[in-house]
Amino acid sequence: MLLHCGTFRLDLSRPLVMGIVNVTPDSFSDGGRHLLRDAAIAHARQLDAEGADILDIGGESTRPGALAVSVQQELDRVLPVIEGLRDGAVPLSIDTCKPEVMRAALAAGASMVNDISALQQPEALAALAASDAAVCLMHKQGQPQTMQIDPRYDDVVLEVMEFLRGRIAEAEAAGVARNRIVIDPGFGFGKTLAHNLALLRDLHKFTALGVPLLAGLSRKSMLGAITGQTVEHRLAASVAAALLAVERGAGIIRVHDVRATCDALKVWSAIQK
Repeated sequence: MLLHCGTFRLDLSRPLVMGIVNVTPDSFSDGGRHLLRDAAIAHARQLDAEGADILDIGGESTRPGALAVSVQQELDRVLPVIEGLRDGAVPLSIDTCKPEVMRAALAAGASMVNDISALQQPEALAALAASDAAVCLMHKQGQPQTMQIDPRYDDVVLEVMEFLRGRIAEAEAAGVARNRIVIDPGFGFGKTLAHNLALLRDLHKFTALGVPLLAGLSRKSMLGAITGQTVEHRLAASVAAALLAVERGAGIIRVHDVRATCDALKVWSAIQK
């Protein structure tokens, strides 16, 4: 399967690694460390050198309880980074739910949109349809400010699948070709630990939707709840979760720790062969 990502064609015959570049002061894992342009670009280039297949650049934290930022704040954070990286060998993804940021980032050189709102904002579908970029449609329940207060589902796997099935259909109807679409069940976005474990356990079911599956588990609080470790000590748990996701059908793994994840996937791939 090939993912059409702007001028890039990403071969999903092996799992791909998406490296996280947070250009924010308040991300849960590395808040503020890469806020300045040069630090963010240096970090992105390091992730590229470590084996990242995609670089995901975000200018607004979506951790539980995070406060929203303005369109202009987000643009001021991400556009200089995209412009500094756009001539690289790997595609750039913009992590945003704002159509104005999507359009500007795509014009600046991004090849993918990673949207936690699954293109539900007004004009978001149109912004993608007018481009040749790939898009990741993610499920969440509620908003970052309140989503972890009391999330509830009758059947979390079925409900998340049906939501994503509907968003795929909406995107295609708007003119976004299926070969540009990725889905993400949204671990930690309006889900309890039990919900997250159910999604990971049955992740293989999402492959029935017929598009590539992205899993973002890196350093998340569900891993802290399982291991008792703080964010900076969740590397082993993050790598284990990444391998479990790949074994259950994930084609793209979104991670902070690119080198360790790539090494683990090389061992996994050698066994598969």
